[in-house]
Amino acid sequence: MYFSFNLSGISHSQFLTLKLPTHQTEMAPSTQTQSAPAAQPANVSELKQQAKGHVESNEDYNGNYKFAPIKEYETSRAMTTRYFNDMYDRAISDVLIVGAGSAGLSCAFTIATERPDLKVTIVESAVAPGGGAWLGGQLLSAMVVRKPAHNFLDKVGVPYEDEGRYVVVKHAALLTSTLLAKTLALPNVKLFNATACEDLMVKKDFEGKQRVTGIVSNWTLVSLNHDTQSCMDPNTITSPITISFCGHDGPFGAFSVKRLASAGFVELGDMRALDMNKSEDQIVNQTREVFPGLIVGGMELSELDGAPRCGASFGGMFGSGVRAAYTAIDSLKASEIVEGEVTGKVAA
Repeated sequence: MYFSFNLSGISHSQFLTLKLPTHQTEMAPSTQTQSAPAAQPANVSELKQQAKGHVESNEDYNGNYKFAPIKEYETSRAMTTRYFNDMYDRAISDVLIVGAGSAGLSCAFTIATERPDLKVTIVESAVAPGGGAWLGGQLLSAMVVRKPAHNFLDKVGVPYEDEGRYVVVKHAALLTSTLLAKTLALPNVKLFNATACEDLMVKKDFEGKQRVTGIVSNWTLVSLNHDTQSCMDPNTITSPITISFCGHDGPFGAFSVKRLASAGFVELGDMRALDMNKSEDQIVNQTREVFPGLIVGGMELSELDGAPRCGASFGGMFGSGVRAAYTAIDSLKASEIVEGEVTGKVAA
């Protein structure tokens, strides 16, 4: 059967909305006997219960410990969906922190607790966050923190021995693991470790001035192998404020200030020889927005300012992280922001 239509005078848009008439043909009742449904495997009911999460597991350490069953693809989907949803969500972040050492984590913890409405994203090139704060000096265990930075330990909840002018945490890993756990437990914090900052994004802002608007990111193993493979392009994260704590050692040491220097925006002062009494005060007090959109602190700042290295005393890192956090919060309050980019200043 076919249908004929007179389409003269009908426009293209009207044609697209035409609905063809339907034709239903009555079918004679089937004379075939319907077969009985195929028998279900004996374990179908059990599998359905497993899919709903109703499964038997047993925490028995007398030889009868039993895990709930899982399909291999379930672990893959559980990881990939969350990771790439986070990447999608954090492509625009409120605050972007480069480096998850003691200063970076102190900064993230402070911002995230003071402003739980802000999306705080941390990028760390190493697999294990924490930087050099897993041990004290010369790979020894204890961590020395000069007062008044012990107040930050109280805030995080890390015990210590009070030695008068300074305190001692019995193992540096106690501080780092506690700070890391409490920071990552905050719902507005996301850490991408094994992820490197390969470059800075720099664009003209609403006033025509150059401004850091985020970073160019890549997985660290990719970043370290650009010379061994063909082009492996990066990704980006946009943020109105970037805070860099890249330290002074390692393949990505002082990365942000070195990149600004190579682009001709700043001149490096080069870190001076160790002077603990001078360095920590200077690092905390000089933590600042060194270039529009980029705050720098910790030992990376020593490479820019030419401050002395501070040695195995960690109070300056905590203090610098906290000062950077409040600097970032003040900057955000004073800025009009659209889709992660500063578009103006808030009227006083």
